[in-house]
Parts: sequence; structure tokens; C-alpha cells
Amino acid sequence: MRSVPAAAHAYILCAVLSTVLLALPALRPGAGINWVAMALLAGLYAACELPARCRHLGRSVPVSAGSFFPVLLAAAFLLPPSAALLVAIPGALVGRVERRPAALRRIWRAAQLALAIWGAAQTYDLLGGDHAPGPGPSPIDFPLVLLPGAAGALAFCLVLTVLEAGILATAERTPLRAGWHGPVLGALLPHLVHGLAGLMMAVLWQSPYGWPSALFVLLPMYISCWLFAQYHRERTAYQATIRALVQAVDIKDRYTRGHSERVGRASVLIARELGLAEDRIEVIRFAGILHDVGKLGVPTRVLRKEGPLTPEERRVIELHPEYGHEIVRGIGFLGEARAAILHHHERVDGTGYPYGLAGDDIPECARVVAVADAFDAMTSTRSYRRARPVATALTELERCAGTQFDPRMVHALVRALDRHGWETEVTSDEPLPQGTWGRRDWPETHDIPAQPVRVFAHGSAGRWAAVDEPSAHRAGPAERPAGDP
Repeated sequence: MRSVPAAAHAYILCAVLSTVLLALPALRPGAGINWVAMALLAGLYAACELPARCRHLGRSVPVSAGSFFPVLLAAAFLLPPSAALLVAIPGALVGRVERRPAALRRIWRAAQLALAIWGAAQTYDLLGGDHAPGPGPSPIDFPLVLLPGAAGALAFCLVLTVLEAGILATAERTPLRAGWHGPVLGALLPHLVHGLAGLMMAVLWQSPYGWPSALFVLLPMYISCWLFAQYHRERTAYQATIRALVQAVDIKDRYTRGHSERVGRASVLIARELGLAEDRIEVIRFAGILHDVGKLGVPTRVLRKEGPLTPEERRVIELHPEYGHEIVRGIGFLGEARAAILHHHERVDGTGYPYGLAGDDIPECARVVAVADAFDAMTSTRSYRRARPVATALTELERCAGTQFDPRMVHALVRALDRHGWETEVTSDEPLPQGTWGRRDWPETHDIPAQPVRVFAHGSAGRWAAVDEPSAHRAGPAERPAGDP
């Protein structure tokens, strides 16, 4: 937005002029505005915004979390609309902005907040909320003001979101529907909480204890928003760590590019079908994404080798679960995902690696990832072979259920794909060498016949629609396990 379009300039100018016109009634003689309350609220909001510009405190102040909105909403509940909108202007003009042009963004933010407060105060008035008529105290009738207060908070949220959609449409040419339809639904509950806090501030402000008592509402609200902002930063850092590890694996083993993300997605489908808790589903997603991170410890010449692996090279490949576990050992937020990374090549019949665990001794998350890993390995087109049809891969998983895979996980994947479908992708940019179908002798599944087979794609009716596609001939004994090592 450094080069602001003329339409955006005009939009901001209209917002500023609207703010000025709506504020004029407060400046008329005899308007009966409680200027002391207005000045205190404006000063409090500006004081809350200032630390965000401090070089030492700025990164820890949760401005984006809306932690100061209760002050603005308290103004909407304490003052007439024409005076309430003035409360936001000083704080918005001194607040922090992330991108240039800073001055224009501050002016826009001031006008946007002022109009939102005016809308909240007007809605509060229309539904019977009591504003202080003059400089003296006028106690708010609680709890009768809960409904007007909630309506005022919703109006505040709606005006903010609509104005934001307008500036995005004029400045960045974002469709209006995309700019407000989703965000307004996600913002309703937080703004209701801010509205309740603002209403409590207003009630205490008009109580015999006066305005200092209102600060006791703002303090816990600010602390909770600060904690949320810290959690959001930590989560962002976690995701960046995972992306970096996955990217490193994809760079090293270009034949399986994108495989990790799809295994994470398939693992989530299985976990949801099993009815696992949301926090465990997130951990299992991490496990699926990072299951092959141990390949960072495998020599590149082995990962990219064309042709059969020697027994020694195969033993090196089979060390990657242990390498992966060592790499993520110190990442505490992964939880049981670390066990999945270590054991996702175990088999329920006890013949897997690295420790030969069997049955329920294999961690549940590892059994989930094992099925997701094998499914994507079979249905992905790679430089050394073509993808198998989804239906063929599911048949193979069902054949291996009870020996290589946990039947519960296989059946959960079948049900999930029947409901949601699956989009396969090519995971290598390299062309398939003429006449070459196998890069190495990693474990494969039964033969696919050389004649055309039925490829199944998910249809809108939720079932599998058949389409003819020629298959690739690939040799391999029927007893080999499914998926790549």
C-alpha cells in the first residue's frame, strides 16, 4: 500500500469528513458533554497505545489483539455518540503502524475507530442504554443494559469490519465479500467479550468508586490479551520451525517433494475419523509432516541413488526414524509426535523397524502415520514410477491390514476418503527416464497389471466414480509391504 490508489485516498477522505460531521453536535454550546470523562478516556486510550511505539516494549504489546477496545466501548456506553467518537482519535494518531505510509494509515485508523464507536454508541442509545447527561454522575442501570451493551459491541464489530473491507477493496482491490464475510464471523465473539469488559468499566466508572475502579477491568483484559499474543507468537515460531525442517527434507530428497505435507493431511483425516481430540489431531498432523525428517541424516547419494540399494545402504535408510527422533527430541511442543516419528515404520506383526514393536505396543499416532505414509507413497507420481489409483492403494492397504498396518487406521482412512476424497499430486519435477520404472529396490506392493485399470476419483455424490486410465507395468513380488521405507 505504499503507492495508495486514488480510490483509497477518496475513501479515507470520506471517512474523515464523516467523522468530522458526526462530531459537530458535541461542539455546540449547551451540548451537555461530560468533557472530563471524555478527556480521561481519550488519555487512557492514548496511554495504552503509546507503549507499542517503544523500542523495548513494542514487540510485547498486543495491539493487534484488540486489548484496548474495552476503553473505546466504555466511551460508547458513557458518552453521547458525537463525543464518544473523539476518544479514539488521539490514541489512533499516536499508535504503532506496521507498514508505510504511516501518516495515512494513522489517519485512516482514527477515522475507522471513531466511526465504529459512533455506531456502537448510537446502537446503545436506540436500545435504551443510559448515557451520562452532564458532568455529574449518572449510574448505569445494570443488568438491564446488558442487551444494549451487547448490541453496541456487535455494531462496533460490524462497522469496523465493513470499513476494513472497503479500504481493502479500494487500496488492494480485494473483493468485498472476501474482505468482510469471513472476518466478521470470526470477530463476533471477541468483540462481545470486549463489549462486556467495556460495559463493566462504564458501570464502575459511574459507581461511587469513580473512574479509578474502572481500571481494574482493563488490567486483567490487557493481561489476557498479552498472553494470547505470546501464545500466537510461539505458535508462529513452531510452525516456522516445522516448515524449515520439511523444506530441508524436500531439498535433500527431491523425489518426495510435497510428500510430508500430504502425509500430514492424510493423518488428520484418519485422526478425525477416529474421533480423537483436537489437540491430539494437531500433534498427529505435526507427526505426519515431520515423519521423514530423519532423512536429513541419510547421505544424499543414498537418497538420490538411481537403481538398487545395497544391503548396507538399505540399513542406512532404515536408520532415518532414529535420526528423526534425535533431531526433534528437544522440541517440546511436538509431544507424542516424536514417538510417531520414531515408530512409523513398525509393523503390527512385529517385523518392522527400528525396534520390532508389535500390535498395541506401537504408539497410536505412529500407527496413524504409517497408514497415511504408505497411502501417499502409493498414490503419488514420482520420477521413478507412476501413481497408483486411489482405489488400488486402498485395496492394498486393506490387504496388508493386520500384518503391516492397524486395521482400525486403514478402515478410518477408507471412510474418510469416501467422505472427503483425495487429490494426488506429482512430487518431483524431473521427467521419468525412458524405459525406467524403478529407481531403487525399496519395498513396494503387488504388481499392477499392464492392461488399462479403473482409476477412481472422488465425485460430488461422495462416492467413487470410475475413469479408465492406462497403468504402468511394474515388477515386484506380491508379498512386499506397501509404501516406501
